[in-house]
Formats: sequence, structure tokens, C-alpha cells
Amino acid sequence: MTILVTGGAGFIGGNYVLDWFAQTDEPLVNVDKLTYAGNLETVASLAGHPGYTFVQADIGDRAIISRLLHDRKPRAVVNFAAESHVDRSIDGPSEFIQTNVVGTFNLLESVRGYWTNLSDTEKSAFRFLHVSTDEVYGSLGPQDRPFAETNPYEPNSPYSASKAASDHLVRAWHHTYGLPVLTTNCSNNYGPYHFPEKLVPLVILNAINGKPLPIYGDGQQIRDWLYVKDHCSAIRTVLAGGKLGETYNVGGWNEKPNLDVVKTICGILDEMKPRADGRSYADQITFVRDRPGHDRRYAIDARKIERELGWKPAETFESGIRKTVAWYLENTQWTANVQSGAYQQWVKKNYAGREQ
Repeated sequence: MTILVTGGAGFIGGNYVLDWFAQTDEPLVNVDKLTYAGNLETVASLAGHPGYTFVQADIGDRAIISRLLHDRKPRAVVNFAAESHVDRSIDGPSEFIQTNVVGTFNLLESVRGYWTNLSDTEKSAFRFLHVSTDEVYGSLGPQDRPFAETNPYEPNSPYSASKAASDHLVRAWHHTYGLPVLTTNCSNNYGPYHFPEKLVPLVILNAINGKPLPIYGDGQQIRDWLYVKDHCSAIRTVLAGGKLGETYNVGGWNEKPNLDVVKTICGILDEMKPRADGRSYADQITFVRDRPGHDRRYAIDARKIERELGWKPAETFESGIRKTVAWYLENTQWTANVQSGAYQQWVKKNYAGREQ
């Protein structure tokens, strides 16, 4: 028995791979292209593990993926591989179309070719689980109900549009070809090993390095926050018992404005690593020009996965964010290594001219 994970050196995928071996000894093949956000240091603790294999490859490379499927004969494929940063999608959407749309198409075709040649017993047991985002549903008003699985797709950024397209492809390959698929749409993840272009790690690292904490617009954009290890447990649950062809929304039941998230992080840092001058890290908060088309509110209705599969998050936002801040303070070598020259150039480019 083996599973194949794509994008397993990224933030969510890397956490999933680590959690997988904390739960089971079933072999796992980790396929990652190692773009800027792919980091083998995240899974370095698995080096030498007899059940773990890493392969550097693009999900769009049918020859490599097809050969891996043929040689390793996985019972499941879990697809995390994606370009995921909205700001980067605004600056350069073509990579998002190539990876999230064309890459997913090629991966589906490789998997379909493999699955078609399995025995009837193996076919019925096989699963393709596609990991997606709540951003495909668009933006909610202040009084709107949270996103349910039946909400129409209304993506507003190049990133969310590319993920919506990939979701549609997965659905179509199930209904047209019978491929046994499952889809999960998650809310904003946070936790260990998060690349520091995203809000939570950016704020933690900027704060302790004495840099401004940039807040887009008025900071009242609302997100539902999901601790990454809770997300990993949800994916394992869906993989084990999800109904074929179904979508499961995964959320943390933690709607919070971005500004509140930043102030909470500052308060924890004030406690765990006080500034030398005795002032609060909140003094470093700086409001900057908002990004184009910034969705105002996301919220997930996660009742379906709880009702049908018995899953619900173990962490509150308060418990999860404390664990996250503590992890970044304790893992300075990892954070130093990911903040390379290329990362610094991106941050400078993204925030240039945003001051207000």
C-alpha cells in the first residue's frame, strides 16, 4: 500500500507528509517541483525513512508522473500542488494557469491512464483527492451565510479563477470518465512551515525583526482561520471515508478580521519575546494600499464534513495561533533559510508604492 502526494514540500503538503508518518507507516511518495515555496527542509526529518520517497517533478510532466504511478502503484493520489499566493497571481497570472489548470489537467490524464489499467478491485479502492480553496466561491457580504458546498463559483482573482478551473476539471473527470475523485475546499491555513509571504508568518517575522507590519486597506477583510494540522486530519478523514465525487468544505469556525489577527499575534509576541524598548509590537502596524479586487469576507460552513464524516477542528484560533508563534520563535534556522535574496526582492516589489 502506497500513496502519492503532489506538492508535498509546500506548506500544507509538507505538514500533511509529516503528519502522515506520525499516524501510519504506509509508504508515501512525495512529488514536488520545488518552486520558491517548496522547501525540502520542511520534510528533512524524514530523510532515511524507509517508507518515504521524494521525487522532484512537475505534475504537468506526464512521462515522469505516469512512470511513477506505474512503478509505485499507489492506492491514492493527494494533490496539493498549486501556485497559491493571490498577490503573485495578480503580478504574473500565467504561472497560475500553467500549474493550477494545465498542470492539474495533465495530472488527471496521467492518473486516468493508470487507473484505467487497474484491476476491478484496485479501481474501486483507488482515490484521487484534490485540495482546493474557499476563494473559488468569491466574496461574502457581512450578513451572508458562510460558503456551503452548493455555493456557485464566483472567483475574483487570477489565483482563485485558476483553482476554480482545476476543481471543474476534477469534477468533469469523475462524471465523464468515472475517475474516483474527492475535493476539499479549505479556508485560510496557518501554522508551522508557512512561507513568509502570507499574512501570519510575515507578521511574526517582520515583528521580531523590527520591520513594519503591513495591513492592506483598513484591515477589516474577514477570513476563516484553520490550523494546518486540523486541515491535514480533515484530508485524511475525507480520503478514508469521503463519498466519491463529493466536495467537502473544511473550515476552522474562526472568522476574524485581518487586523484582529495581527493584533493577536502582537499580543502573544509581547508576552513570549518582549521588545527591548518595552513597547508593543502593535506599534509596528502600518496601513498600506489595498491590493486590487481584494475579497472582503470568506467563511466556511463545515457542517457537512462533521455530519457525514465526524470531523471537526481540534484547535481554536487562540490555541492554534499560540502554537504557531511559538514554532516560529523556536525554528529560527528554518525561517532564516527561507528568507533568501529572492524572497526579499519579492517583498520589496510587492509592497513598493503601497505606503499610505
